Amino acid sequence: MPRIKTRDGVELYVKDWGEGRPVVLLHGWPLTADTFDDLSKAIADAGMRAISYDRRGFGRSEQPFDGYNYDTLSDDLADVMSWVGATDATLLGFSMGGGEVARYMSRHGGANLRSAILVSSVVPYMLKTEDNPQGTPQETFDEMTEGMVDDRAHFFASFFKDFFGVAMFDKAVSDEMLEWAERQAMMAGLEPTLACAKAFATTDFRPNLASFNVPTLVIHGTDDKTVPIDAAGRAAAKGIAQSTLIEYEGAPHGLFATHKQRFIEDVVNFLRR
Repeated sequence: MPRIKTRDGVELYVKDWGEGRPVVLLHGWPLTADTFDDLSKAIADAGMRAISYDRRGFGRSEQPFDGYNYDTLSDDLADVMSWVGATDATLLGFSMGGGEVARYMSRHGGANLRSAILVSSVVPYMLKTEDNPQGTPQETFDEMTEGMVDDRAHFFASFFKDFFGVAMFDKAVSDEMLEWAERQAMMAGLEPTLACAKAFATTDFRPNLASFNVPTLVIHGTDDKTVPIDAAGRAAAKGIAQSTLIEYEGAPHGLFATHKQRFIEDVVNFLRR
C-alpha cells in the first residue's frame, strides 16, 4: 500500500515493512520517512511491522498549501493508522513528529496504542515565554524563516551541521549523510517547510501531556542544539506519567544517525517489552 488518502483528500506516501505488531514512525522536519530505514529494517527483522510515511508537504506526499497545523497532522496520522489497520500499536515521533504523537493522544484519545516513543522531540513547548524560560527565543525562529526565504538550499547546508553535531574538527557523520539530509529537505515545498517550522516552534503541547495514557520512552541527546533537552526531553519526561527518559550524553539532535546502533537497540528493546 504505497499511498493512502487522508480525510481531506491529500495523498500520502507510506512505507509498510514486515509483519506483526505495528510501529508507526513519524519523521522530523524537514526530512522524510527515509530517515527511519535503518530502524524500520531492525523492527521488521525483530518480527514487528514498521510503518512510516512522508508528512503532507514533504518527500513523495502531496503538497497542499494548507493543513500544516498539528490538529490536521494528527488527523493524517489517524487516517494512516486506519488505512493500515494499526492496532495495539506503538507511535514513535522524532523531533517535529513528537508533536503529532502528543496531539494524537489528546485529539484522538491515544486510540489503538500500547506505547509511545519520543526521540529528540519538540514536546512539550519550544518557544521561550515567561512561563517557559528555557525555550528557544522567537528571534531564532525568525532568523530561520528569513534564511529559508532568502536561500533555502544554503540555509539547510548550515542547518544540518548543527542537526548532526558536525563541528570543525568533529566528523559526527559523513559528508554523504549531510548531502542525503539536504536532498530530503529540498523535496518539500516551500510553504509546507515554512508552515511546519512555525507549527513546531509555536505549538504548546503542555496541555497534551496528561493525555499520554501508555508507557512512553523519551530519548534525547544532552548536546542537542536544535531542540535543547531541558525544555524538551527532560520536561516531557517530567510531565508524562508513565515515562522513562534515556539521555544520550553528548549526542546532537540527529542521534538516529550519530548514535545509530545504540538508538536501534534502545528502541527495539523497548518494543519487545
